[in-house]
Amino acid sequence: MGFSVITEKVGDDGGGGELVIMEGDQGGFQQLQDCTVFTRKEILRLYHRYHALAPQIVPHHFNDSADIKLPLDLISEMPELKENPFHQKILQVFSVDEQEHMTFNDFLNMFSILSDLTPHHLKAFYAFKIYDFNSDNFICQSDLEVMLSKLTGDELSHEEVQLVCNKVMEEGDLDDDGKLSLADFEYMITRAPDFMSTFHIRI
Repeated sequence: MGFSVITEKVGDDGGGGELVIMEGDQGGFQQLQDCTVFTRKEILRLYHRYHALAPQIVPHHFNDSADIKLPLDLISEMPELKENPFHQKILQVFSVDEQEHMTFNDFLNMFSILSDLTPHHLKAFYAFKIYDFNSDNFICQSDLEVMLSKLTGDELSHEEVQLVCNKVMEEGDLDDDGKLSLADFEYMITRAPDFMSTFHIRI
């Protein structure tokens, strides 16, 4: 059976133009809609952004092949990420190998989780992974110190850093084990209503 071609306009995202979807890709495309918070048009817009990062690698027509991967260094140059102090850890958390590359599915999942429309429990789960800098499945003193360093640019003194870390632990460490579990973290951010509104990237 042959492939028919469907073209769709991509909105004003700085790139313009048309993206081509091969009819044979419709099943994979529908699955992406089902697994994210995005509409068809928003997925196409993000595919256009992904394609524009490396047009020599990413086909102009929609393709959800896992074989297509872009290096994280390339994606980190996107304006939405470049100014974020946590961009390196964000990319590692959402990348296919947690280190070097990102497929379009990873790319789409990252923007979906960081969307305003994503349920709070999912945002909390991924925020926890991002702030767990040493990847031990807890947020401990060293993670909080790294977090503060990235947020303040080392403007706080050592004593001020310790004071903030102690305050966070005092409020969030429910079982007094000196570290925050995912449950501790979720409880803590329910008491910070501004957290979810800031943990997002607009497309």
